[in-house]
Amino acid sequence: MPKKTTTEPIEEDIIVTEYSEVMKKSYIDYAMSVIIARALPDVRDGLKPVQRRTLYDMHELGIKFDKPYRKSARIVGDTMGKYHPHGDSSIYDSLVVMSQSFKKGLPLVDGHGNFGNIEGDGAAAMRYTEARLQKVTQLGMLADLDKDIVDFVPNFDETEKEPSVLPCRFPNFLVNGSEGIAVGMATNTPPHNLSEVIEAMKAYMRDEEISVKQLMKYCKGPDFPTGGIITNKDELLSIYETGQGKIKIRGKVEVEKGKSGRTNIVVTEIPYTMIGAGISKFLQDVAALADSKKIPDIIDISNQSSKEGIRIVIEVKKDANVDNIINLLYKKTKLEDTFGVNMLAIADGRPETMGIKKILKACTDFQFELATRKYTNLLKKEQDKKEIQEGLIKACNVIDLIIEILRGSKDRQQAKACLVEGKTAGIKFKTRESEVMASQLKFTEAQANAIMDMRLYKLIGLEIDALIKEHEETVANIFKYEDILSRKESMAMVIINDLDEISKEFSRKRRTVIDNLEDVVVEEVKVPEMDVIFLMDRFGYCKIVDVPTYERNKETIEQEFKYICKVKNTGKLCIFTNTGELHTFKASDITISKLRDKGVPIDNVSTYSSKTSSVIAVCSQSELNLYRMVFVTRKAYCKLVDGGEFDVAKRNVAATKLEEGDEVVSVHAVKEAKNIILCSNGGYFLRFQIEEIPVKKKAAVGVRGMKLVTNDYISEVYFTRGVDDSMIEHNGKQIQLNGIKLLKRDTKGTKLR
Repeated sequence: MPKKTTTEPIEEDIIVTEYSEVMKKSYIDYAMSVIIARALPDVRDGLKPVQRRTLYDMHELGIKFDKPYRKSARIVGDTMGKYHPHGDSSIYDSLVVMSQSFKKGLPLVDGHGNFGNIEGDGAAAMRYTEARLQKVTQLGMLADLDKDIVDFVPNFDETEKEPSVLPCRFPNFLVNGSEGIAVGMATNTPPHNLSEVIEAMKAYMRDEEISVKQLMKYCKGPDFPTGGIITNKDELLSIYETGQGKIKIRGKVEVEKGKSGRTNIVVTEIPYTMIGAGISKFLQDVAALADSKKIPDIIDISNQSSKEGIRIVIEVKKDANVDNIINLLYKKTKLEDTFGVNMLAIADGRPETMGIKKILKACTDFQFELATRKYTNLLKKEQDKKEIQEGLIKACNVIDLIIEILRGSKDRQQAKACLVEGKTAGIKFKTRESEVMASQLKFTEAQANAIMDMRLYKLIGLEIDALIKEHEETVANIFKYEDILSRKESMAMVIINDLDEISKEFSRKRRTVIDNLEDVVVEEVKVPEMDVIFLMDRFGYCKIVDVPTYERNKETIEQEFKYICKVKNTGKLCIFTNTGELHTFKASDITISKLRDKGVPIDNVSTYSSKTSSVIAVCSQSELNLYRMVFVTRKAYCKLVDGGEFDVAKRNVAATKLEEGDEVVSVHAVKEAKNIILCSNGGYFLRFQIEEIPVKKKAAVGVRGMKLVTNDYISEVYFTRGVDDSMIEHNGKQIQLNGIKLLKRDTKGTKLR
């Protein structure tokens, strides 16, 4: 018989809670994890967790500035396995950035191999590159880790310990800056000059009531690795008080004599924001300005940049107005740009946007904390050393007695008890006098252990003299450390001396010029206004040709191109899509080309995307302003809209409102047309007068133009004048449009087979 089983009810611990509260708590926990543990730097050492862990791992691996380079892959793998289990790409990316002198004011990693360049080329794979610590990192950020001056916390799996913060001896948060995007907040701190930041920190230490304006006498402003010119000096005070604002930066431009009497405009320094793809974008923008004749005097542009620095050469005509061209470059390209400052960092365990004074206060407090822990530990070691030294010196004075005790003792414990407590029982002495003297010994336990471990050569006269001299040094160190710990002025002087050493060895001259410059004033060359023809084929490639080209090739053009539109070269073009959107763009965005040129995708010059919609109609803005536009949708809704409603500044707006599942079938400018013919997929034709369609706003749906049978929809729309013999082909038959019976709007229409 099968065994009988019994099931007991399982106790359930069901927690009833509000779903929104669970989501809120979970999201806040996630957000704080990203903010604290991933994206934002700590104001004390200026490092994000991934950077801190990478540098500490290199320190642990012994990859110091005076040791050979090691493969980046080894560093990344070790860091990921021990401290940062979030993927190798984030670790290698941080390693690369910390080595790039064009991004960091003071690189922390010494990279060997291809670590990318200022023009945006990425670093080689980690298996090819090598790295080691920079000297400033080793001496200024990782020194004294063995002196217990920072807290160590367990790593992710609690198999290792890692520092919660590095003992950075200078304000790295300001020197190297930072950028990072967290959840609901972002940091963007510009880099500064090392010596200036250190001088500002020293000034704060001397006077904690110092104003931000006075601090700026020492730290004048950001110092970007790429140089450039800051043009809004007067606004820096507000930025440094609040920690937020916008810095306007320009590239540096020089004028040189070129070949054949021409002039070369040479860009020698770029804005910090142009690092990477910004340089190629600048070259494209300058070429576009030349092609569109906005700067017709530009003959050629070349990028001659190298390891020695930036050199972008723009060749202009002999009699060109060079100053005006330079101003146009500032105005029309990223040669003048804005750096958005948001000095956000983790302070006391929470994110905070801080002005320069608050940052320096946090860094100064951290230096005092480090110094207190360091010299407390050093004092303890010196005091322990002093105890041992005094015991050994005292032992040397009664060495014969100690030898007698050691020889007469049965074991170490007996000898130690005699040295510490004066216990002589069981020890064989040569004389009663020796026993009495031994009973008076009062060495400490540490001294007794040191005496018993002492080697005989220490009894040499010179060794005893060296011991006495070492004791004197120890006493001097104890006095020094006690003074540092007891007097804030003494500790401040020690910190200032450390700062001076770092500044002396690692500082460099300022690269960025800070000034107050007026906004550029340009005299744009007016492009002569003329008619041009916009052409777009069925594949979405468009071009603009001049009118003579169109007239000569009219038949060919009308066969090859789906949309043809006359427009002024200074005007705008409008694209209506099946999704009811209007996309506008300038005709000048497309250069006048030859008929056989390939053209450019319409997606590249407008906000239109061929992936999400299709073009229904193209017309010029000036044509729209003259006429009304009639809209017809797949579900047979119609309306008239004044073309002036589409004269908008935005590049993308809703041209009409659509019901769910509906789309635009036709958009047509009403010029001479009197009648409209709606043709359904099922073969129904309805001809009625356009004046029956009401005029509505672009945001309206419209009215029904035709009653459709089930599953039928509008497939074609035609327009005719009063007397018109236009013919169309339908199901292999020729149909005269004006021959279709004229009916009223919102009727079923006539079915033609």
